[in-house]
Amino acid sequence: MPIELTLELVLMLAFAGLVAGCIDAIAGGGGMIALPMLLFAGLSPAQALATNKLQGSFGTFSASLYFIRRGLVQPRRIWPMVLCTFAGAALGTILVQMLDPSFLTAVIPLLLILIALYFLFSPQVGEEDVQRRIGEWTFALTVGFGVGFYDGFFGPGTGSFFAIAFVSLLGFGLTKATAHTKVLNLTSNLASLLFFIAGGQVVWTLGLVMAAGQLIGGRLGASLVVLKGSRLIRPLVVTICILMSVKLLLE
Repeated sequence: MPIELTLELVLMLAFAGLVAGCIDAIAGGGGMIALPMLLFAGLSPAQALATNKLQGSFGTFSASLYFIRRGLVQPRRIWPMVLCTFAGAALGTILVQMLDPSFLTAVIPLLLILIALYFLFSPQVGEEDVQRRIGEWTFALTVGFGVGFYDGFFGPGTGSFFAIAFVSLLGFGLTKATAHTKVLNLTSNLASLLFFIAGGQVVWTLGLVMAAGQLIGGRLGASLVVLKGSRLIRPLVVTICILMSVKLLLE
């Protein structure tokens, strides 16, 4: 059934994209705003998931570009992570169109609560880098591929999983971890989007309207990360993880 794109709906979608992009750039979880808005607009669940990948890719691109230009991410050094994340997300997106991911709904809220507690109470979560525990190739093959697969297959909390892995395994400070998280999140979004496009699930008009807001919101959120650092990221990560847990448990 065609969706009538009224001025009111356009403004609502663009604003929702802006807010989602800003929150996503700082702490992840922008899908909590974008997905309900797309469902409200009249999309089916499959169309909403696919269109969310389209609009979300613009926000993560905007944030990633800002972080790269500020020197927080060096793309030439993280290409193994990008490659493995892309492969994992592609495989996850293919499988989710064949299998039922509902079994994850009981486990993911508990993991998100554990992440919230880690960021809340761990004294190591700050701005300074600490000693890494694994090498970058090991990180790429395990975390990059694994979290990328999860994002393609299910999705909620992807940014939180990447962030905690960068902090706890590679010893990154919180601002640096957030910057690298956005680049890998962009990678998994693009991989999923390609296969959703192949499946014909993307509603381009609604997705591109939200994308306009995402471009602005992603850039705004990224600049706040650089300006405020862990003072802003840490409480927002905790809050977003708890909210996502509650949302998944209620569903």
